[in-house]
Amino acid sequence: MNKLLDRTTNKQLMINGEYVEAPNYAPLYSPYSNEKIADIAMADQALTEQAIEAAYNARKVIGNMPAFQRAEILENVASILAERTEEAATVISSESAKPIMFARAEVLRTIETYKFAAEEAKRIHGETIPFDAASGGVGRIGYTLREPIGVIAAITPFNFPMNLVAHKVGPAIAAGNPIVLKPASQTPLSALFIAEVFKDAGLPPGVLNVITGPGGVIGDVLVLDERVKMVTFTGSPSVGIGISNKAGLKKTTLELGSNSALIIDKDIEIDSIIDRCIMGAFSNQGQVCISTQRIYVHEDLYEEFTTKFAAAAKQLKLGDPFAEDTYISSLISKKELERTLSWIEETKNYDAEILAGGHAQNGVLEPTIIANADHALKVSCQEVFAPIVVVNKVDSVQTAVELVNDSRFGLQAGIYTNNVQHALYVSKNLEVGGVIINDVPTYRVDQMPYGGVKESGTGREGLKYAIEEMTEMKLVVWNQG
Repeated sequence: MNKLLDRTTNKQLMINGEYVEAPNYAPLYSPYSNEKIADIAMADQALTEQAIEAAYNARKVIGNMPAFQRAEILENVASILAERTEEAATVISSESAKPIMFARAEVLRTIETYKFAAEEAKRIHGETIPFDAASGGVGRIGYTLREPIGVIAAITPFNFPMNLVAHKVGPAIAAGNPIVLKPASQTPLSALFIAEVFKDAGLPPGVLNVITGPGGVIGDVLVLDERVKMVTFTGSPSVGIGISNKAGLKKTTLELGSNSALIIDKDIEIDSIIDRCIMGAFSNQGQVCISTQRIYVHEDLYEEFTTKFAAAAKQLKLGDPFAEDTYISSLISKKELERTLSWIEETKNYDAEILAGGHAQNGVLEPTIIANADHALKVSCQEVFAPIVVVNKVDSVQTAVELVNDSRFGLQAGIYTNNVQHALYVSKNLEVGGVIINDVPTYRVDQMPYGGVKESGTGREGLKYAIEEMTEMKLVVWNQG
């Protein structure tokens, strides 16, 4: 048995390479079965400061480690995860109710993310500066260095509890930074699993510390401690804005909310895109930052698309996350289920039409498609984070772009089109961090720059780009006399 899923032992903190007891523990339950999984350590201020101290003391150990050695550790992590893929997927499904098919896919992505981190560790570099381009620069040469920023605090969400951890831990270690990781309260076991893997991979003590417990306590300590030089956070806009307000001069990267939109142009063969639209809207119960939440379909194709899209949604298997054919399981909590059902209920007071779903079966929300939803409805203008998608008709790509942009979010958006001019138009005019041509906005590979504008956040993830965020530039100028 995986010891992280052994219900007879308390799950402790990982500080300075050792398991550390906490004064209090809280039970962790399966979102699907409501069975108790484990008792999780609740870190207090003193333990959080102990983790920061461990990271601070390890900063020169990892900062002075040659790049090839940091890369070897990350490569070892990828190799160990490859050997323990099924075990890692079981941990993910147990604590998050992610269907096992998607949990396995997440582990494979996590392996790839650490491989990318290992590669990027070997090519962190600056550039030479042509000083003699200025009249005052004659006789001088200069170059830049990229140096580790120092202790990084990482606060991660529940929806990709291994791969989104990798997007913070991987580049931090590749760049030579120690890290204190605070995982989501519902998914601490995935983070502890990764900490074990890093220990087995040869990471020095103190470089990666995992503290679990209440975000209100741990988060404030991490953000306010002067030894922490950067905070990287993925989560809700309200929490992210609070972190930004408290962080002062600390560097922050914030990956926040979204209600990603897809435009379907009039020249598309509908049968060729239905499967991708299903994946974009309903994979991982719609609990994806770039889940397809809004679809704007040209009026010429609207009836065909909605008919086929709804029929496909109704075929998806709901239920036990460990069943091999389950596509949709429970949302992360009963509170979230109640919230989403209330948002669906709100649509009934308007002229919206529910084409599929709209109810819960044994605690699992059916994949729900809502047509003709008013822009002011919560399912349209807020982040739904559930298997709910709104489909509206438009008369042109230009109208669709206006509707996509009429949002406080701007993470990613997509368009299906065979018209090059339309593709260029949306690329230029969509107010988002990423435009996906001929695919859903849910598309992501782990080396690409990833991040948004407006209330979707600041900074970029993706290994090379995250490393740039996690390093400081130093200029060196030589006067040759």
